[in-house]
Amino acid sequence: MSRSQARRGRRPRPKASKGESYVGRRFEVEVGPVAHGGHFVARVPVDDTSRVVFVRHALPGEQVVVEITEGTAGDRFWRGDAVSVVSAAAERVVPPCPYAGPGLCGGCDFQHVSLPAQRDLKATVLREQLVRLGGLSASDPLVTGLVVEAVPGDEDGLRWRTRQRYATAPGGGRGMRRYRSHDVIPVDDCLIAADDAREAAPGTVVETVEVGGVKHSFEVAADGFWQVHPGAPTALVSAVLSALSPAPGASVLDLYAGVGLFSAFLADEVGPSGRVVAVEGDQTASALSVGNVPAAEVSAGDVATVLAGLEEGPFDLVVLDPPREGARRAVVEAVVARSPQKVAYVACDPAALARDVAIFAEHGYRLRTLRAFDLFPMTHHVEAVALLERTGSDQQERP
Repeated sequence: MSRSQARRGRRPRPKASKGESYVGRRFEVEVGPVAHGGHFVARVPVDDTSRVVFVRHALPGEQVVVEITEGTAGDRFWRGDAVSVVSAAAERVVPPCPYAGPGLCGGCDFQHVSLPAQRDLKATVLREQLVRLGGLSASDPLVTGLVVEAVPGDEDGLRWRTRQRYATAPGGGRGMRRYRSHDVIPVDDCLIAADDAREAAPGTVVETVEVGGVKHSFEVAADGFWQVHPGAPTALVSAVLSALSPAPGASVLDLYAGVGLFSAFLADEVGPSGRVVAVEGDQTASALSVGNVPAAEVSAGDVATVLAGLEEGPFDLVVLDPPREGARRAVVEAVVARSPQKVAYVACDPAALARDVAIFAEHGYRLRTLRAFDLFPMTHHVEAVALLERTGSDQQERP
């Protein structure tokens, strides 16, 4: 699986039947907190107990009628859509897109939520994952002070996707898929797509990124991975450089390096006396990075496998930008074996970030700073840049 495919995720497999189906049944419920994945927690009465339902198109505190879209008597939880609102939250707005809503396009989760409230919901999910999975205290200032930052380049949360994929609608034309379905909804105009959004095609394109007055151009496969929000590359590179403070002569390991976005700017900072080693699993992206960042040492292959064969000498700094499942234990432990002083972790999934933060903590690395960016408005997705730093005597023992 390529890095871009891993970030998009896989479609669910059909579940085996576990008794009577509740699909299509309706219940009036009070909506609880937001959950990871773009839905909200509610409970519906079933016989003498209640069942958890993950509800889309709702907001905390609302009273809604939920229609069950997935669920049988034997399931631990069900899924549903809020098909009508009895009592609306103050943050609810009319979705700008006519294709957003129950039974329609599954691409956007939060079209019914005001933009400030969308960012609050994303921050809530990130906080919850860091406490539940990452081992942070709920009173930690990094948790309590976390906000999701807006990034220039969209139009009130719309027209930001510079690359877009469409499905073929019945009878031809463009369409988008229903949520957790292969069914295609005809779509005349996707409002989160930029007016000049490119569709996947053979060949390459050139992307230019400017950070702090320095520009770099990157050749990218037209169907390969590149951040789709126009403000994302600058925001992420700026955050990584700020976190790591790379100095001339430093050695840097850039993992899941793609076409070399971070490597290019890091190479500028460490200069000719420094060293940048870039590792990327996608063969095409890795080959393009050789031309994009001539100063870097580039290796193509599975990151864990490449690290296992890489010389064991220490690196001063590490950048991790893994796919949605995170870096995971094998990669994290290979990183800490190189004794970096600082690790900048670029995360597209709050749960994966939190799990890896916990693994780093086992090895004496603590979360020092955390920034989150709204690179995917109208959806539940959020990007974060975390700085992990070796603590105490471990840091002092480094030669």
